[in-house]
Amino acid sequence: MHVIPQLLVSTILLGGIYALIAVGLTLIFGVMRVVNFAHGEFLMLGMYLAFWAFALLRLDPYVTLVLSLPLIFGFGWLSYRMVMRPVIHASHNVQIFTTVGLSIALQNVALVLWTADSQFVRTGYYTVVVRLGNAVLNLAQLVAFAVAVLFTAALFAFMRWSYTGKVMRATAQDRAVASLMGIDTGRVFALTWAVGVTCVGVAGVLLAPIYPVYPTVGLQFVLIAYVAVVLGGLGDMAGALLASLIVAAVEVIGSYVIGTAWKEVLYLLLFIGILVVRPAGLFGQRGAEAIGT
Repeated sequence: MHVIPQLLVSTILLGGIYALIAVGLTLIFGVMRVVNFAHGEFLMLGMYLAFWAFALLRLDPYVTLVLSLPLIFGFGWLSYRMVMRPVIHASHNVQIFTTVGLSIALQNVALVLWTADSQFVRTGYYTVVVRLGNAVLNLAQLVAFAVAVLFTAALFAFMRWSYTGKVMRATAQDRAVASLMGIDTGRVFALTWAVGVTCVGVAGVLLAPIYPVYPTVGLQFVLIAYVAVVLGGLGDMAGALLASLIVAAVEVIGSYVIGTAWKEVLYLLLFIGILVVRPAGLFGQRGAEAIGT
């Protein structure tokens, strides 16, 4: 029984970070109807940004986070203009191959520039732990969770109450009607892509002090994001948030019971089970599993 508080706290901390990754992915799908297979590579770039800022300028990753927000957003906007805008009205197969190609390109650029070696961000608080009752927490993980929760909450507030957020939601519901109402859907798509990239880029900066940085690091996190998005319902941000906690619980409890080597197997089994039993996800509507509907 003494391990239950540790498992519970670890699940919540991990789920908060996973939620930020998954929310960015489901936002892009919900508004644009595009499955972004390059999502993990944007996370990888965020981690490298934090690493190089620390290695060259000795900037703390959390200082880097504040300073780099416009840079991450701008890179997302630019990647949409250069890569996604020409295919935004193409078939879903073309869009999928485009994002897969972008993923491969970013991975290989990272390999050429920074090699395949793992890099580490060793801050002064890397080994600092905090005790909450019977639970022991790493300070970097605790701070990452707090920032991820604040960022996710700000995104939810932006989508719910801001005029731009309402425009994005209107476009998600029916892009044709939104265009007839005078909404510039092209700008909405660009903004949506940039915001989604910013979410996962921020998550990358937050993860840099916790995990090693290497060119394919995004793959392990994007698999988790896909599982959470499908579990929560494609395009459902609240569902993605709750599903991230479920996925984190599966990882934490599964790793404790049968070992960390099996956690990818657990993800895949959960993913397959969702697709077989409820393709629309736990919180999605019937028919949402058909891309583009």
